[in-house]
Amino acid sequence: MILNRKELVSQIFNKKSFLSVGLDSDPEKIPTHLQDTEDPMFTFNKRIIDATKNHCVAYKPNIAFYEAQGPKGWESLSKTMEHIPKTHFTIADAKRGDIGNTSHQYAKTFFQTYDFDAVTVAPYMGIDSVSPFLEYENKWVILLGLTSNKGSQDFQFIKDEKTGKYLFELVLERSSKWGNPDNLMFVIGATHPKHIEGIRKIIPDSFLLIPGVGAQGGDLQSIMKYGMNEDGGMLINSSRGIIFKDSGHDFDNAAGDAAEALSKDMSVAFATHGE
Repeated sequence: MILNRKELVSQIFNKKSFLSVGLDSDPEKIPTHLQDTEDPMFTFNKRIIDATKNHCVAYKPNIAFYEAQGPKGWESLSKTMEHIPKTHFTIADAKRGDIGNTSHQYAKTFFQTYDFDAVTVAPYMGIDSVSPFLEYENKWVILLGLTSNKGSQDFQFIKDEKTGKYLFELVLERSSKWGNPDNLMFVIGATHPKHIEGIRKIIPDSFLLIPGVGAQGGDLQSIMKYGMNEDGGMLINSSRGIIFKDSGHDFDNAAGDAAEALSKDMSVAFATHGE
């Protein structure tokens, strides 16, 4: 799968949607009537993808749920990747980041073995832990910038005494120079909408991956108001709020309805875009 920036932007404007569906396919939450199938995770994912693909532009498998299952989980992930339409952007939500030799292997895993378009990476260890991912043409690194979890307050909001800037702002300023808007995105949590306007001043042209809409309560309208740029510039992710909307036999239809509703809410931003 290869989706460069131009193709991704085209998908967003054609569908008038920023929606990314998170495939956090927790085996304990997969409907019970699927548990006896040969591959419950893939069977679940296949039906979710088929029900939501017309309303979203991206899929984001959370790697933890697959690798926890051992070889069977990696096989489920591989089959899931094969089933995702080639028109859709794929994100390995792996949050890797280690010394160079290790990062080279992580990059090979997600960009060659599984052929994702993008992988999430933690920037804490610095440029040498990120640069191996940036060596791949037409692939994207999505750096953790400001995360949506409560623990983001522990370190990301520490203020620098000299500049008065938060640590996450300093991370964005420095790391944005490691790549460019064609190969580097940033995770910005939906639970921090008041900071997105300021973040756009630091990285005006970069894409933002925004988790936290739905189950975590992020404010969609504020996010779109402050986060959208000329190219759309966002992928707004919802996981549990879509894929586990219902646990019955029609779980996929419920997921499709949830994705459609969220996508329609997003279309408002395109109606006023450029005004």
